[in-house]
Amino acid sequence: MNQDPKPAACSANLEVCVLASGSKGNAIHISDGSTAILVDAGLSGIEIQRRMESRGISPGNLDAILVSHEHSDHIHGVGVLARRFDLPVYINPETEKAASSMGKVQDRRPFECGAAFSVKGLTIHPFSLSHDAADPSGFTIRSGESKIGIATDLGIATGMVKEHLKGCSLLVLEANHDPEMLAAGPYPWPTKQRIKSRSGHLSNEDSRQLLEEIKGDHLRHVVLAHLSETNNTPEKALAEVGLGLNNHPARLTVAVQNRCSDIIRL
Repeated sequence: MNQDPKPAACSANLEVCVLASGSKGNAIHISDGSTAILVDAGLSGIEIQRRMESRGISPGNLDAILVSHEHSDHIHGVGVLARRFDLPVYINPETEKAASSMGKVQDRRPFECGAAFSVKGLTIHPFSLSHDAADPSGFTIRSGESKIGIATDLGIATGMVKEHLKGCSLLVLEANHDPEMLAAGPYPWPTKQRIKSRSGHLSNEDSRQLLEEIKGDHLRHVVLAHLSETNNTPEKALAEVGLGLNNHPARLTVAVQNRCSDIIRL
């Protein structure tokens, strides 16, 4: 397995803002003060701009968009933002083939899971996830001594996923559903089975078990993401996943669909 490149000796100040998280649209803004990227852009372009500006973040300062996979709640605004701000889009080849709804993007830059690359001052290491998409990716993002891990839209946390997520200062982890709410909820049986499958989504319990295994001394903040509005609640997710911290001092918060998070500074 490829290892993350060794971080630089000096620490940089990373800022993270989850602009939206859930089945209706996902986007995360990350900046070290000189380099700024979006991980996914699943809302309309104008709504992403509005949410960035509501936190004092200028869309004109973006340097790139990273795409995790081709589902519409992750790529809806990619094409329009890339064209509007002349941004490169980093996307792996299989995802690009499947992302026809993204529209024309002048500057598409391919990456492969397992091979790190840089966007100016940020070092990005994509890794494979188990999800019902062409070639879905999670990411770790480094700047100086700070490391962010992003793993949403996965049905199982493999050993490789756990290794990539160890040593992070901030984690964005999926906590999609409460199993009892899913079982009793209104979704058709095949949809419930897909969500619970190895290529579906992590439950609150799955996220708790993952956090128990990967939390470390560097961890300062955990953001629970991609909560189902039908089959979960923030209170249930926080209560269950919080057990995985087991007195660890990291802060635990929830990202939601209808508003962006506060800016998290590392």
